[in-house]
Amino acid sequence: MKKTFLPLLVFPILLVSCTMQNKSNKGNTPESFMPMQIGNYWKVDAQNYTEIKDTLRIDGNLYYQFYSLVGGDAVSKVFLRIDENKQLVESWPSSGGKEYVRARFGGKLNESFFTLNDKSANDYKVTIVEKSDRKMTFSFDMIYHDNLKGQPHLETYIKGQGFDGNWNEIKIAGKLIK
Repeated sequence: MKKTFLPLLVFPILLVSCTMQNKSNKGNTPESFMPMQIGNYWKVDAQNYTEIKDTLRIDGNLYYQFYSLVGGDAVSKVFLRIDENKQLVESWPSSGGKEYVRARFGGKLNESFFTLNDKSANDYKVTIVEKSDRKMTFSFDMIYHDNLKGQPHLETYIKGQGFDGNWNEIKIAGKLIK
């Protein structure tokens, strides 16, 4: 009796667990504009690269840790996730509750949004300036900063690759794509 009953209990738990895992990874597939998996990397050389090193929960949400080395001595750690609205969101362990929207992959061409939506000097107005099935480009302008407003910069994402740039090597989902 116990042998028959035990699988009936375990199967629903496994089913719910797999379903929850699939929902939390939604948008983090290799076909995403920003595929996120530990081990993905974008390299120019051994001194200049970005790699997904780990994951971390911030306010209950799963973020991926992007570790960058620039010039062999400058280090940056950024925590990113794609939310349920196909937004690329950044947060930090030390600033619970605060999120910075870096991209809206579900947005429309010429649509604008704000990174912080707080009208501070660090709040960028972001406009989608290019959108295709393969590529999205966002223009960032610090419209609330006295000295930097009107000097936008662009960030581009390629579907299945993530960051656009002059990379010599890119690894996504365990496969070298460049």
